[in-house]
Amino acid sequence: MLLPEPIQKLINAFERLPGIGPKSASRLAFFLLRAEASFSDDLAEALTDLKNKVSFCEECFNITMAGRKLCEVCESPERDDDVICIVEEALDVLALERTGGYFGKYHVLHGVLSPIEGIGPEDIKIGPLVERVKKGEIKEIIMATNPSMEGDTTALYIQQLLEPYNLRITRLARGLPVGGDLEYADQNTLLRALSGRQEMD
Repeated sequence: MLLPEPIQKLINAFERLPGIGPKSASRLAFFLLRAEASFSDDLAEALTDLKNKVSFCEECFNITMAGRKLCEVCESPERDDDVICIVEEALDVLALERTGGYFGKYHVLHGVLSPIEGIGPEDIKIGPLVERVKKGEIKEIIMATNPSMEGDTTALYIQQLLEPYNLRITRLARGLPVGGDLEYADQNTLLRALSGRQEMD
């Protein structure tokens, strides 16, 4: 069955989104076709605002409102200027902020090193990180990249780059989740939990 061009164009656009396959893209397109016009208008306006009213912080590359040079975290006088937590994406900042237990600044890489996908150091925000460190105000770097091969590779690369600057470089602890059962944990998680064990208070 040949679909009208506008529907096919929308399906093709949805398919380019991460985690959306042909079936999901078709369902979304036909949902919008049946929805009230006001719903489609609101969606179109939200997508336009996303590109026109959202920008990136000039210091840490976290998301912020367009027209602002710095995000709320970088502008806050209550945050520790000498600690930077390195994350892969802006969503990771939100996750850490929800804990209420981190009071330093951030640096968002906007990706990880992945030679297979052709992503090198110049494709993510490593250069600006080194420039921040060169200013001499940073005392600790917290590596909070994901516990994946790409995340570990990126963290190791950054660690080697920053070695000459005499910083404390730490990595988020890894191990068993609260409420998890040992029998369901994979070998890597168990191994990391064992190697990262702590004294009982």
